[in-house]
Amino acid sequence: MRLKDKVAIVTGAGRGVGRAIALALAREGADLVVVSRTFPEVEETAGQVRVLGRRALALRVDVSRMEDVENMVKSALRDFGRIDVLVNNAGILGPIGSLIENDVEQWIETVKVNLIGTFLCCKAVLPIMVKQGGGKIINLSGGGAAYPRPRFSAYGTSKAAVVRFTETLAEELKEFNIQVNAIAPGAINTRIQEEILAAGEAAGEKALAEARKARETRGTPPNVPAALAVFLASDESDGLTGKLISAVWDDWRSIGAERIKEIELKGLYTLRRIDGVFFYPKDEEVPRR
Repeated sequence: MRLKDKVAIVTGAGRGVGRAIALALAREGADLVVVSRTFPEVEETAGQVRVLGRRALALRVDVSRMEDVENMVKSALRDFGRIDVLVNNAGILGPIGSLIENDVEQWIETVKVNLIGTFLCCKAVLPIMVKQGGGKIINLSGGGAAYPRPRFSAYGTSKAAVVRFTETLAEELKEFNIQVNAIAPGAINTRIQEEILAAGEAAGEKALAEARKARETRGTPPNVPAALAVFLASDESDGLTGKLISAVWDDWRSIGAERIKEIELKGLYTLRRIDGVFFYPKDEEVPRR
């Protein structure tokens, strides 16, 4: 029970990774505030949390709306009295296809949900966590954050921004014992994969192949990123902050106190530019471009 009597908010908890994370946190002893834009789904998640013996509050929330987010935090405090963990999982795929063909409003809406929604939720809980003397914030990143993802420019841009927001906020909050990290969950067979397949040629051959593989193999099991979320929400990850950790490819299960010190010292698991000057002898001119 690594999270016994902790209170966690999970956005986008109506299905998929969000639901898996909420249930994983509950199994470790946390009480849950689970939110989504689709209330019947998130109420079902809350029911499953209650079956596990933990308290749950289900709310209909659009994270891109400040009023909704503020009401979410007020409701959490009213029912539970504190907020220890925030998991920003709510997100949408947005328009698929080349930028020149993208609908402008859909592009902007994707950034509002994926990035602005994360910002609003963090801003709303931070005064509470600072007053409590600590907290854990976990942001969901994804494909396109660490490498270009053509034909998914709104999604990739917003998710990359979430990572840099995570790194920046982590530095601001170190003195308050609040750790902020991001998860790259892997190719999970969720509704996003169905959206890609439905888009057909607009998604591009590479994305279609990845989506087909995720559907055929069922992709990364949702319990994998959920287990990483539990680790990042627990005391086991104390001191680890400002990192983008892959649930699939990084050996996060072996991270202990000494390893955390090494990671923080070396700046691992972060987005950084590779300076070309380091790849040329000092007497050789660096190509200009």
